[in-house]
This record gives sequence, C-alpha cells and structure tokens, in this order.
Amino acid sequence: MAYLLQHLLTESALRRPDRPAVAAGGRSLTYSELDRLSNQVARALLVQGVAPGDRVGVLAPKSAASVVGIFGTLKAGACYVPLDPSAPPGRLSAIMRDSGIAVVLADLRRAPAVSAMAGSVPRLRTVIVVGPHWGDEGGGAAGAQPAGLAVVSWEAVLAEPGGPVAGEPAIETDLAYILYTSGSTGTPKGVMISHRSSLTFVEWAAACAGLSEQDRVCSPAPLHFDLSVFDIFASCRAAACMVVVPRGASTFPVRLAEWMGKERISVWYSVPSVLTMLVTYGNLAGFDLSGLRAVIFAGEVFPVKHLRRLMAALPHARYLNWYGPTETNACTAFEVPGAGAPDPVPIGKACADTDVFAVANDGRRVSRPGEIGELYVRGPSLMQGYWAQPDKTQEVLVPNPFQTAYRETVYRTGDLVTQDKDGNYIYLGRQDGMVKTRGYRVELGEVEAALYEHPAIHEAVVLPVPDELLGSRLRAVISRDATGGLTREEVLDHCRERLPGYMVPDVVEFCDALPRTSTGKVDRARLARAQ
Repeated sequence: MAYLLQHLLTESALRRPDRPAVAAGGRSLTYSELDRLSNQVARALLVQGVAPGDRVGVLAPKSAASVVGIFGTLKAGACYVPLDPSAPPGRLSAIMRDSGIAVVLADLRRAPAVSAMAGSVPRLRTVIVVGPHWGDEGGGAAGAQPAGLAVVSWEAVLAEPGGPVAGEPAIETDLAYILYTSGSTGTPKGVMISHRSSLTFVEWAAACAGLSEQDRVCSPAPLHFDLSVFDIFASCRAAACMVVVPRGASTFPVRLAEWMGKERISVWYSVPSVLTMLVTYGNLAGFDLSGLRAVIFAGEVFPVKHLRRLMAALPHARYLNWYGPTETNACTAFEVPGAGAPDPVPIGKACADTDVFAVANDGRRVSRPGEIGELYVRGPSLMQGYWAQPDKTQEVLVPNPFQTAYRETVYRTGDLVTQDKDGNYIYLGRQDGMVKTRGYRVELGEVEAALYEHPAIHEAVVLPVPDELLGSRLRAVISRDATGGLTREEVLDHCRERLPGYMVPDVVEFCDALPRTSTGKVDRARLARAQ
C-alpha cells in the first residue's frame, strides 16, 4: 500500500492518541480527536460526491478547523487547495475556476463569503462548514447562509461515523495539494505537489529539525504559503504539537515574543522579516524564550546584522537557513554556526534525497568556487507542474542537460548562485522579474497587469526597491498621460481590489512619460536609477 500524507496522522493517532496535535486559541485537539474529526470530514466530502483527484478548496485561516479540513480532504482521496481568506474575491474566484473546485471547506465565519463567488465559479456547488471556532480569534457573526449552494453544517459533519475511511486506492504520485503563486501574465500559477514530493520534504525536515513529540512547533505562515507544510505535516510526523499564532500577533513583536514564551514554543519557522521585527522591537530579554531550541528561516534573504543580533539575544537555539521555491519544497539547507553568522549566509547544500547543481550561461556545469550559474534541482521533491499551464511547466521542468542516457526531469529555479570554498551555495539573486517581498514570491508582471486593468492607466512599471525588513518594496511608476487626474489612493484602492496585500505597491509615483530604450522598450534600468 502506498504511504501518503494522511498516514502520518493515522500512525501518530495510534502511537500517541492523547498527545496534543493542534493548539489554537486556548484550545487543543489530541491526535485521536484530529484523526476522528478528519475521518468525519472525509465522509462528508464523499457524500457530496468528491472523488479521488478532485480539488477541494479550504477557505479558513490556519486553525484547528482548517487542519481538520486538510486531513479530511486527503483521506477522501482529494487534493486540497488553500484559499487566502484575505485575498480579494476576484482572485479567489479565479483560483477556484482555474482548479475546478466544486466543494469548499470553510469555517463558520467565512462560509457566507462563498455565496458571493458562486455566480463566477460555475462548478461550485457545496460549502461544508468545518469547526465552530477553534483558534480563529477574529470573532464576528456567521452572517447569512450562502444562497444557491448546498450547505453542510458542522453538526451534519459530526453525525458521520468517525472510524477509518476506506477510500479509493491512491498512490504516492497523486496530487496532495495545489499552492497558487504569482504569475507573470496576471494569472496565478497553481503549483501541483504530490504526496511523494511533500513526504520527501517532510521526512527530511522532521529529521533536520530533530522533531519529537515533546516539541511545540510554530510557523506564522498561512496555509497558501508553502512554509505551512512544515508545521502541519512534519509536526504530525513526529507527534509534536502544532501551535497556531493568535490573529494579529505577528504584527506586534512584543505581543508575539510574550506569546512564544507562554506557549513554550520550541521550534519556530518563518520568513526572516518576522524575525527581524521580533529582535528589533520584541524586547526579547523581557521574556522567557529558553524553550526555543530551533529557529528556521526561509523565503527571503536574512540581513546578516539582524541575524547576528537574534543569535546574540537567543544564543541557545539552533539556526537553520532552508532554501527552495514552492516548486521544489526545500532543496538546500545551511546550519548557521554558533560562532557567528557568515556574510552572506549561504543557502547551503542539498537536502536528503535531493541533488542541486548550477549551470553557467554557456551551459557548463559550475564546478569552482566563485563561478556563477543558475541553480537546478533534481529529485522526488519536485512539483508535477503548474495546473493547466503545460507551456509554463515546460519552461521550468526541463531535461537534465547532463544526463543523456535516459530522460530525467530537473527544475530550473531561475536563481543565480555561486559556491564558497566549503561547497555551500550562496544565493545571488533572480534571473527574471520575480522578487521576494514579505517572504512571498511576486512576479512584477502580475502587479503591472492589475494596474493596467484600470481604464485610466495606459502605461505602468513596477520595480523592486531593496528593503532590509521586507526583502523588497514594490514601487509603481505610472505615466500621467491620460490618467485623468488619478490619485495615489485611487491606484492603491484599485490594486487592493485585485491583489493580495503583499502585492499592493508600497510606493506609487507619476511621471510625464516613461523613458524608453533605443528599441522602444521601457527603460527599467533608468527608472531604477532614478528611485
């Protein structure tokens, strides 16, 4: 029988049934409770006609309820698609249409919001409510019941049997989840991750972090961000407890530091910008963080001066730098030595059961320290491709240029790297127009595409501005030609209606006309120099 992500839960529930699995909002679920409730959700999905391979939307913040929904989806043989609760309805509808979602799992507070999307998502037919509360501290009334959709209440879910689900046979290459990332054409790309791919990462990550059932693991990453895979599934692998950050705590460093101490968080995983805010404004000396034994960061470059400050404030912890696009899970890792962080901090060497190599512009394999090349990744952790975008898939999943005896697929990251004398890779930057901001990858073309949807905007360019805390700020430059007196706030309101918050430009500027190169293209380099 194939080994799948949901088996991590069934095994931990058998081995440690009374251990806490998820803690949120002052409440917790044991492994036996999580196993039983996810079985009931799986049966509710099967009753609604969900079949193996179907995509099920999960519209809820990270909480006990959403974790129940995720495991229930997997036990039903389906693939979960996390939907960002803070994203504009238009973006959510586009993702649901693209992935062919017919059933959405939503918490009580957000279930009514699905009704507004029903008309724009032809296949959508059912909303299943998961959990009455469980860690979503936002409160608020449930609102009106969605119109035109079948609604399965939480009470109806609880009426289903809680025993093991005998689903259809599944294999490790079946899809486990689809994570939507920024797309250069204005259309989000759905990264398809199989059970095998995710488990390759999960097994390595649990071992690398040394997880045990005594750990209390936390990542503030939302469900649609790939960092969440660690605290959901690696915690489950070790029968550890996943602890959910209270709503809004991540934006208040002192509150976050106090909460981490009270919850005895032992393993932390986040983007560096959260840790930078924590060490800068969190008054770490005022709280007991002695239980924090591992700090893992990924998603963007950690400014060395802030990392060194953090290591000085919390010298007892291990510090791990994990690197890898969503398409590969984590593929390299580097443990920062206790003697001090090097500058720059390497992204390290390949993870277990993964291989990485760099290719120079002339097609040679980079073999000497100091040479620059694009990083390629090979191994079972790779995505299966972008959902319904075969052309985009073929651009990045390519034949291994150094394997001619048989066809092997490798992933082109688009990241430029070099190696130090110890063989550790060092990240240098992107080859294309994709940047990192607040830990998210953003293709500037998608932000530009949103700007161009405004009838008064004829020309616009979005440029990255380096920022120690955020990685990059987004600067939009718009020509005044035919803007009709458009204001900065009108531009921002327009973007907020179409883009997630992290993709809304931080700076909006107007100019008489965008500069051009001799070939007639917009002179981005000149605009960058003028910032």
